[in-house]
Amino acid sequence: MSKTGEYRFRLRKQLGVDWRDDSLLSQALTHSSFVSEKRQTGLVNNQRLEFLGDAVLELVVSDFLYRNNPNWGEGELTKFRAAVVCESSLAKVADELKLGLCLSMGKGEEGSGGRERPSILADAFEALLGAIYLDQGLARAAELAIRFLAPVIDDVLEGRLDQDYKTVLQEMVQQRGLGPVSYIIIKEEGPDHDKTFTAGVVYQGKVVGTGAGRSKKESEQKAAKMALVRLCNK
Repeated sequence: MSKTGEYRFRLRKQLGVDWRDDSLLSQALTHSSFVSEKRQTGLVNNQRLEFLGDAVLELVVSDFLYRNNPNWGEGELTKFRAAVVCESSLAKVADELKLGLCLSMGKGEEGSGGRERPSILADAFEALLGAIYLDQGLARAAELAIRFLAPVIDDVLEGRLDQDYKTVLQEMVQQRGLGPVSYIIIKEEGPDHDKTFTAGVVYQGKVVGTGAGRSKKESEQKAAKMALVRLCNK
């Protein structure tokens, strides 16, 4: 058995799913680069399943947060959902499942670090969830999604994650159709060896969040955090 086959066998045991259509699991674990390189008739990549799994994931997490936090308003629900389903959170779950090692992937993509790339890992988790939904139904997909996301959900609710607020903000505005955001450095203060940067998030021509930090990256993250709170409460 190949290394990929061994990791897929372990994944099957972790999932505990009695697959009706085994080809769905195979499709969920087939990256587009593998299909492009092989050029074989009948090979299908996981992008359609990823599209479906993304919708299933949003519904499942929305339902979980809604039922378990009856005092939250729409803004809080949206903010925490965005944090749970963002790329970095999903990549963390996918890494725990070793999905990167389960993927059929083209040699070029693999050689460039594709098996560890957060975007590919997050997409693979969504594709896997889409496959489970088609094969087992929504209730089973929801059960497994919440089981594997439980540590991330706990970390988000308890504020233990060092969140990538820029990613969370970007994904939230895309999901809600709020339009693009951009970042500007409003000012720099202090000597070169001890600078403080103030960044701003620009949305619809207005600065909707600001933040200060010792680096441009830190200041942008703090600005994104403020913008996330403000836009969620609109």
